[in-house]
Amino acid sequence: MRIYQPEGLLLDTAANRLAFQSAATLEEACASGQILESRAIVCDSEHNLIVDMGAWRGIIPREEGALGIAEGTTRDIAIISRVNKPVCYRITGFTREGGVLIPQLSRRAVQQECMQQYICKLTPGDVIPARATHLESFGCFVDIGCGIPSLIPIDAISVSRISHPRDRFRNGQLLYAVVRALEPDGRVSLSHKELLGSWEENAAQFGAGETVAGIVRSVEEYGVFIELTPNLAGLAEPHEGIAVGQHASVYIKSLLPEKMKVKLIIVDAFDANYRTPPAHYFITEGHIDHWRYSPIGADRLIETTFC
Repeated sequence: MRIYQPEGLLLDTAANRLAFQSAATLEEACASGQILESRAIVCDSEHNLIVDMGAWRGIIPREEGALGIAEGTTRDIAIISRVNKPVCYRITGFTREGGVLIPQLSRRAVQQECMQQYICKLTPGDVIPARATHLESFGCFVDIGCGIPSLIPIDAISVSRISHPRDRFRNGQLLYAVVRALEPDGRVSLSHKELLGSWEENAAQFGAGETVAGIVRSVEEYGVFIELTPNLAGLAEPHEGIAVGQHASVYIKSLLPEKMKVKLIIVDAFDANYRTPPAHYFITEGHIDHWRYSPIGADRLIETTFC
């Protein structure tokens, strides 16, 4: 198992549970520097995090709550927003109050090591796991390891355009991303669409003459764009009463690789609260130097080169 993972993946592991069995196992975890996870249950008035360690309540002092807190480059919301969520940490020592053992913890130390041993060694084109942490109109913030944040801009989420990242992701969702660039300040720029397949790979799932499910993504004067997969959309003729976000049944008239077009006929469109299915990834690990969406011979070239 990867050591530096998005927060939450260690929480229910046997090794994590074992550390909380006794004071002796806590001391062993402290001595070995084991990375542990617990649920944060309180952020006190001084912005110290209190975490549930079974029979004990550990404390992550404010300045140990996240990288950059002590320097003022990270806002306290990075600590406050962890309440009722898993946090990673190392035990740095113990104190006693009224005979009660109180583990002293550091999340910052784990994040610092994650930056040095993992994130700083990433290169453009590396495919990494991530977890969606919150969604904004401009993109999806993700945890790429030990609570360290990064952003997938909305235009890098999929080839098929969406109005908001919530159309594709939900908070807490595990996903994959590809490193687009490493910024001078240490931030990692991510993309996502390159992992969802080329035009041909997506079009191969469909055939002319089939009637399939889709989602209305755009309504224009000249037609309606229907998403068949996150990286494949088709155009149907104008249709009254259609709204963005509706689900649709569409008949596939033709698939034209040379023009990267899918011609559709809308059979029906309706409101529904279907849960967004997990993305189908064509790539989930390793490294890619170049990705080409366009079929060979297509009249447009859509590609990404990682460097």
